[in-house]
Amino acid sequence: MKIYTGTGDEGQTSLLGGQRVAKDNLRVEAYGTVDEASSWLGLARAGIRDQENKERLKEVQQKLQLLAAELASPPGETGRLKERLTAEDIGELERAIDAIAAKIGPQKGFVLPGGTLGAGYLDVARTVVRRAERVTVILAQREEVRKEIIVYLNRLSDLLYLMARQEVFREVVQQVTEKVKGYMGNNRQGETLSLAQARKLMEAAEAKAGQLGVPVVTAVVDGGGNLLSLDRQDGALLASIELARGKAYTAVALKMPTHEVAKLVQPGGPLYGIENFQPGSLVVFGGGYPLYRDGQVVGGIGVSGGTVAEDMIIARAAVELWEEVVGHDT
Repeated sequence: MKIYTGTGDEGQTSLLGGQRVAKDNLRVEAYGTVDEASSWLGLARAGIRDQENKERLKEVQQKLQLLAAELASPPGETGRLKERLTAEDIGELERAIDAIAAKIGPQKGFVLPGGTLGAGYLDVARTVVRRAERVTVILAQREEVRKEIIVYLNRLSDLLYLMARQEVFREVVQQVTEKVKGYMGNNRQGETLSLAQARKLMEAAEAKAGQLGVPVVTAVVDGGGNLLSLDRQDGALLASIELARGKAYTAVALKMPTHEVAKLVQPGGPLYGIENFQPGSLVVFGGGYPLYRDGQVVGGIGVSGGTVAEDMIIARAAVELWEEVVGHDT
């Protein structure tokens, strides 16, 4: 059987039931856009890492076939269809949206599309689904279209948005994990902090805190983010215990001072929302610094208790001592 028939050469096509319409008919535009969205979802399914989302996209593509078939059916002909979208199908999308949102936290502000290849495919699919929704809304103003179809497309675009953000976050977390594992696997003798060095660094930080009159908590971790030493001065806030440790861990995990991380997690930034992946572990405001030796991160220090500016000044006092000691060693 030939794939081409020649029946569409005059710019017409058949709806389900046999009715001939022009190829620029609004129904044709609606189900054609849904088909385009499904094709992008197929590409996204091949490009993303998360296995659960791969299966979810496959199920969505199957539902879109039902949706497209209904859009391709003129009024009065939908009774021919053996299966149609239901409110339960919409509920499945909403449950998936809620599950992902619970993992990555609330999304606020504008985010640049993409970030990874898989996220880019998802974002393109999202915009095509949005277009399909707009075309279907216009169609519904002229002909009968079940509300479930419009609602399903609306929820699907929301789901694809969150899946794209989740894909970016997973990639960042994977990179951080690999860096930490790489350090742990390649660490050589002398490329780490000793407990004695950690305490010296804490003494330097606390001396600076005393000069500023700010009681703080100081934490020092090794190159794998493991806690070496932590001290809470009299009067320091209890909440500062976890914050100080989190700052030190974040500085090591991301290999940068935490005040620099703060710039990257703003809405639209490449690390927006990353702190939601490890609540309490990743702290994205100033006061944490990585410690280097021979170009390798061998530890980190975190300070909490004052303002962000004060925490940074106090932590920097310890970093300066470390840099002086390392300089003398080399």
